[in-house]
Amino acid sequence: MSVHMPVNYLRQTIDADRSHVWHHLTQHKPFESQDPRLYVEGRGMRLWDATGREYLDAVSGGVWTVNVGYGRASIADAVHEQLVRMNYFSGAAGSVPGARFAERLISKMPGLSRVYYANSGSETNEKAFKIVRQIAHRHYGGRKYKILYRERDYHGTTIGALSASGQPERSAQYGPLTPGFVQVPHCLEYRSQYGAVANYGERAADAIEEVILREGPDTVGAICLEPVTAGGGVIPPPKGYWERVQEICRRYGILLHLDEVVCGVGRTGKWFGYQHYGIKPDLVTMAKGVASGYAAISCLVTTETVFNLFKDDASDPLSHFRDISTFGGCTSGPAAALENMRIIEDEKLLENTTVMGARLLSNLAELQLRHSVIGDVRGLGLFCGAELVKDRQTRAPADEKQVQAVIAECLSRGVIIGATNRSIPGLNNTLCLSPALIATADDIDRITNAIDAALEKVFGNK
Repeated sequence: MSVHMPVNYLRQTIDADRSHVWHHLTQHKPFESQDPRLYVEGRGMRLWDATGREYLDAVSGGVWTVNVGYGRASIADAVHEQLVRMNYFSGAAGSVPGARFAERLISKMPGLSRVYYANSGSETNEKAFKIVRQIAHRHYGGRKYKILYRERDYHGTTIGALSASGQPERSAQYGPLTPGFVQVPHCLEYRSQYGAVANYGERAADAIEEVILREGPDTVGAICLEPVTAGGGVIPPPKGYWERVQEICRRYGILLHLDEVVCGVGRTGKWFGYQHYGIKPDLVTMAKGVASGYAAISCLVTTETVFNLFKDDASDPLSHFRDISTFGGCTSGPAAALENMRIIEDEKLLENTTVMGARLLSNLAELQLRHSVIGDVRGLGLFCGAELVKDRQTRAPADEKQVQAVIAECLSRGVIIGATNRSIPGLNNTLCLSPALIATADDIDRITNAIDAALEKVFGNK
């Protein structure tokens, strides 16, 4: 750790945190008798806490965000320079970084043409939902308003986004939720709903069509899906799934909205997760890795066809997209995103993600051979998971307390990993790994070595 702070200052800071900060996703009762963890510095993939202890971060800031690693002075410098020049004007007007980043982003997304700025993944998904609803009212007499979402997928923390949450523990106790959101089945073959089928991907996609026919195709405006399910268990789609999903959407005139908040900007080894599958979405949302956490920014990207639906009658004061995001007008976001993208390109981080992702999956597969508690290993790029089970034959999920004990044991060894958390009752049993795109072979090996030791300590079944 290069930043040295006086002991009294750190003690006062920790006390201030305990007394005044409400941490995310955290039960605070334990802080009555122990200190909350306070991180004070980050470099590359390393973090240091207030005690000076070093950690290897295998979850990119806890929530798959810091794609290019900590301590990137060039991003901070780009943000500083832009903020001094002009920090903000509402998105009703343009800015230099806003225009330039939109151009760069679109160059990575053939077939798409328009970028709408907001400040978080939840917010940008809300924008997509509002676009679908406004199109329904303006062009379909209000009929095509329903939005489909998938079991196990997650799209944000707002009430609207939680209405599209396939993770019941996320939305529990926040109802009543927004009407018009309809769930379709998940596509995790390891937990097949259809028994042993040869073409599970196509069968899982056909289940979406069954929901559409049940609801009435003329009532469904869009389907919102993660290219690879993240917090619901790290679920890459099975073969044939995405092709059939796109075919179904086209058949019924349903907009395909892909939530790339986690997958986007390199996490899977391509710029976007959907680009592994040759599909052409109508709406793409992204946040997290867009600026690697150096500034708050999210984007909704769409086609000229969708964009033009809001230009059909300029004389009608309600015809345009009547939406605004206050901090979508902050210029630090696109300034940081431009430099973030340059780093990914210049340092060939997409290629590194592919190579290191393969190493991570290979290491996890080796652990699976040694630990019967690992029922399934899956992932894409530096976006991997290992599902823990009590019994491989029955696939009964491991106890959540034991899963959390594995995380705690890794932390005690200086490695930060994650797991599905307060998502699906009884199925919060998948270890989640998303190291930064800069990860080296030594980093990957240290992560999986820590998991190896933690599994031995917690389950003792090596």
